[in-house]
Amino acid sequence: MANVVRAALVQATWTGDTESMVAKHEEHAREAARRGARIIGFQEVFNSPYFCQVQDPEHYRWAEPVPDGPTVRRMRALARETGMVIVVPVFEVEQAGFYYNTAAVIDADGTVLGTYRKHHIPQVKGFWEKFYFRPGNAGWPVFDTAVGKVGVYICYDRHFPEGWRQLGLNGAQLVYNPSATHRGLSAHLWKLEQPAAAVANAYFVAAINRVGQEEYGDNDFYGTSYFVDPRGQFVGDVASDSTEELVVRDLDLGLVDEVRRQWAFYRDRRPDAYEGLVRP
Repeated sequence: MANVVRAALVQATWTGDTESMVAKHEEHAREAARRGARIIGFQEVFNSPYFCQVQDPEHYRWAEPVPDGPTVRRMRALARETGMVIVVPVFEVEQAGFYYNTAAVIDADGTVLGTYRKHHIPQVKGFWEKFYFRPGNAGWPVFDTAVGKVGVYICYDRHFPEGWRQLGLNGAQLVYNPSATHRGLSAHLWKLEQPAAAVANAYFVAAINRVGQEEYGDNDFYGTSYFVDPRGQFVGDVASDSTEELVVRDLDLGLVDEVRRQWAFYRDRRPDAYEGLVRP
């Protein structure tokens, strides 16, 4: 039986300051709600530039508490206003010296259901994230939202199949993957890895990328955000590679159960044979 959820994502250009960036996303969310969306997700550290292009302690200023910081409080009010579930990626400070790349998941009534903290932290040219973030320590939560079971996997995480699988085992029907990735050696993987993960784990994926260039480096974020279904097929068109865009698509979550029965990948798993995967 069909269980169609209208879902949205935003790929955005950096405005130059947090206030206008948050305000812009609020307007995108209101437009998505006017178009009937019931869930929306934003890009990695959506309320700031992608400051990890450089290593400079001045950028700790972008961090704020979760869930009691100003951005998540505004997003809670926005969720209540629009009646949408909102996936909110921010730079989290838990306490002095404890910083994470985090996404809060807010239900349609404004309740913060919990957070996901990015597990895999890159440290390569243009992505100096270990300078800022500790590895995530909050597991692989799947949130029982007003629209279904929603998980989060952040940017560099997408290169690691283990987390995708754990989210599937935890019941995810839709996984948001907020990112900040630029044209370069891995660009060809953008339309490969998330569809492959959607197939292997039989759920929908919302792949979100920034777009444009920002003042802290040469990274050229190429957008091309999309939704992909459990058969690895894009749901509608892929977004622009050069301009900001709000993407709204209808997702039939009934397809998750259908594909899991048809392809039976979960039935045929062999966890008894996989112990070598977790050896150091």
